[in-house]
This record gives sequence, structure tokens and C-alpha cells, in this order.
Amino acid sequence: MEKFRKVFSKRTSIIGMIHLNPLPGTPNYKNGTFDEIIEKAKFEANVYLQNNIDGILIENMHDIPYIKSNKFGPEIVATMTTAALEVKKLCYRKHRNFPIGIQVLAGGGREAVAIAKSIGLKFIRNEGYVFAHVGDEGMIESNAGELLRYRRMIDADNIMIFNDIKKKHSSHAITSDLSLLDTAHAAMFFKSDGLILTGKSTGDATNVDDVRIISNNRKMLNNVPLLIGSGVTRDNLRDYMGIADALILGSYFKVHGNWENDLSDERIKDFMKHADEIEKTLKEV
Repeated sequence: MEKFRKVFSKRTSIIGMIHLNPLPGTPNYKNGTFDEIIEKAKFEANVYLQNNIDGILIENMHDIPYIKSNKFGPEIVATMTTAALEVKKLCYRKHRNFPIGIQVLAGGGREAVAIAKSIGLKFIRNEGYVFAHVGDEGMIESNAGELLRYRRMIDADNIMIFNDIKKKHSSHAITSDLSLLDTAHAAMFFKSDGLILTGKSTGDATNVDDVRIISNNRKMLNNVPLLIGSGVTRDNLRDYMGIADALILGSYFKVHGNWENDLSDERIKDFMKHADEIEKTLKEV
């Protein structure tokens, strides 16, 4: 938790998603739009900064249908590195050491660590840390041992790895005999820097009972940071504030709450105002 608090100082920090436009080589990429990918990422970062967001997570969510990391090409890593670097330069002009992270879909944990190391990002989001599961793109095997060894090998231990457990868009039938708490304990035992809970799909609310299970067992889990990774809205914000250490928002910050749409300055501004109000009440308790 000490490592986490050096980056995210609030009781509950708000992390905004930047969903990059379709990257080169993917089915929805439009020829000649490379520069637009970068400029849109910078524009969205600026929107977040103007609304006092606490951190940014960059992801290639528009690269549907996803393929696993052993099948996508170097153009994905190269483009995401360029976009993330430009976002970082913009953010650092306003807030030195502003928290920026990256996730490379699908299952690109090593690639994300490499990007973060090369341009100095603070964290990555990773899937498949402990126990295998079946995702949209096929079998995602556990990668904790390989990923932490790779992080050490490239001298990147300062980069935090936040891991989805029982992640969305996946079947967990093969580990159905393992509870959420069993999975969380395994991730903690394997030195996860943070646990991410989600609903069943993008924009689907994270089960509050699941959040309480992890929260009520913080001592057993060595106080590992808890993040909510889907379905947070203005209406359910109080369910998570003060319990989770960070909330990752993508869909709700978009026009009409749809992840495929552009960012809505109005929705972000209203949400952050409401979050600040709740944060103040928590400090008074």
C-alpha cells in the first residue's frame, strides 16, 4: 500500500480511461489516421486534466476483435508507446509525475511493462495474473511468475502491476471451485500491486458484495490496494468511495455512457464534483 499511496494519495482516487482509436493493422483502423490517434489521445488527456482527474489509463479497446499478445504485431506496441509518450508530455507540463498507466489488449502484460519502462509510466493493468480463464480471444494463462521476472530483468520494479481477478468478458468455469477471496489471496501471495474487481462486461457495475468481501479481508490480504474496474457511475459512486482505493472509469465518462463515444466534459465535471463532495464527508467521519 505504501508504494500505491506514493502515486495515489487520495482515500479513493479517480482514474480516467483513454480508449485509443483503432490501431494500425486492426480491422477498424482507417488508413491515414495515425496522427488522429495521437491527437485524440492528447485531447482526451487535456479534458481529464481540466477536470482534475487523479490519473489516466491508456488502452487499445477499439482494437476489436482482440487477439492475444503472441499474435499481435510490433505496430501495436509502437503506436501505444507513441500515444502514451505524447499524453505523458502533455500531462507533465501541468502536473509533474502525474499518474499514467497502460493496458495492452489482449493479455499484453509484458508489452505494457516494456512501454511503461521505456517512457516512465507509473502502472499497468494486467489480465491473467493468477489462474487461467477463457476470454473472448481464447485461453488466457496465468502470467504472474513470468511478468514479475520480466519486470525485474528490465529494472522496472518501480512500475506497479494492477491485476484483474475473475475478470469481465470471461468464463471462469475452469476455476469455479475457487472463490473470489481464494483468487485474491493467490494474487496477493504472488505479489500483486493491486486487485481490480469488475462486473461481467464493460460498463457493468461491480458487485458491491464482492467489494465488501475483499474489503473485509484486507488484513489477510496484506492490505493490497483495491481498484474498481467497471460500471462506476454517479448514482453508485457512494457504494465504492472510501472502500476502494481507486476507481477506473471509461464508459460513464463518454457521451450517453457508451464506451464507443467521445468523452463528455459535462459528465466528467459533474462526476468529479460529486466525488469531491463525498471525499469531504469521508474525511469528516
